[in-house]
Amino acid sequence: MKCFLDVSTCLIIGLLPITAAFLTFLTYLVHWTSYLRRICIVVMGVSGAGKSTIGVMLAEVINGRFLDADDYHSQSNKDKMKNGIPLSEEDRIPWLETLRDALRVSLGKGETVVLGCSALQKHYRDILRCGDANYIPGSNVCNIKFVLLSVGAEVLSARLEKRAAEGKHFMPPKLLQSQIDLLQIDDESEGILKVDASLEPHHTLKSVQALLSSYLPSIPVHLNGSV
Repeated sequence: MKCFLDVSTCLIIGLLPITAAFLTFLTYLVHWTSYLRRICIVVMGVSGAGKSTIGVMLAEVINGRFLDADDYHSQSNKDKMKNGIPLSEEDRIPWLETLRDALRVSLGKGETVVLGCSALQKHYRDILRCGDANYIPGSNVCNIKFVLLSVGAEVLSARLEKRAAEGKHFMPPKLLQSQIDLLQIDDESEGILKVDASLEPHHTLKSVQALLSSYLPSIPVHLNGSV
């Protein structure tokens, strides 16, 4: 009996390091899986760049949820833009903070999110980055990533004129230049991915997918589509 107990004890003691290592691995796996799910791609750019169109398509590809920043504007903001009045910082900051809070809720639920938002200035993007509860301001290490849709002024203007004629948006073409002037993407440390979005949407989507595959391999960009 004593011999049996000695053998059992030795086996248990011998297995303890393996069990501990396995539990550590499982804990790491749970945290890593959770990390992969809690991510947001902000499709950014000026009005007419295609943020909503590409954002919806990308969300479907990565099996995520799409949020349109325009839906979070106050009525007063929409009225100002409709009347050709550029938004002030006082108009934009509460809007961005509302978006930040929405991202924090979604990421807290473990959702994968695609946000279509102009995000023109670095400090605007920093507000959005705070939607990641683990983000340390100034670090740029964040689960909220940015993809810039780059389009020439002539193409943008034509798109906005068409959209205005169809009555599909509150943003008038005459505000385009104010957005172009405001766009700030000169800090390479932000890691903003840039895509030529002047072509048809499916071409732009493929470019976005290819970039995400290269720089953010944890995102399942081939889930419902392929590059």
